[in-house]
Amino acid sequence: MAQPHKFGGCTCCGDLLSGRLDRRHLLRAAGGLALFAGVQPYMAIAATGHYEAMVLGCIDPRLQEPVRKYTAKRHLTGQYSQFVIAGAAIGVVAEPFKDWHKAFWDNLATSIELHNIKKVIAIDHRDCGAAKIAYCEAAVATKDAETETHRKALAEFRKQVNERQPKLAVETGLMAINGKFERLG
Repeated sequence: MAQPHKFGGCTCCGDLLSGRLDRRHLLRAAGGLALFAGVQPYMAIAATGHYEAMVLGCIDPRLQEPVRKYTAKRHLTGQYSQFVIAGAAIGVVAEPFKDWHKAFWDNLATSIELHNIKKVIAIDHRDCGAAKIAYCEAAVATKDAETETHRKALAEFRKQVNERQPKLAVETGLMAINGKFERLG
């Protein structure tokens, strides 16, 4: 049974400080080093490089998994940076959210610089609360009205990307809550 050590209530740190190492301490240390070695290279390669895209999505929790599945289906896993903001493209272009716009454009420029992305993919979604805030209830009251509202917002988004980052390709679309994706633009 381990006895309390003069350095504290446990023997683990005291044994190390007193110079006594046993097999258990060595195994713990080796396990910690192996864990660090296994994680560190993955974290290090993510900082810079050549990646495919930035994906712009909405904060709505219902869309996180459908967007992940969509990017996986497009073989983009590990190949994109991500920016998530209420309304996705609506959050970037709509007047009620103007205080957020600079944050997106600065992040896009940083992703271009660090990740050498080739395109931005904006994924708006149906039943979006931010669309209601930005454009009013009537703008999304019917499926056709909702589609047209997103079509206009995504067109404005493409226009602004082309003005600010003319070398960047732009893909835009509207996703249903069930993950069905419809290209718009």
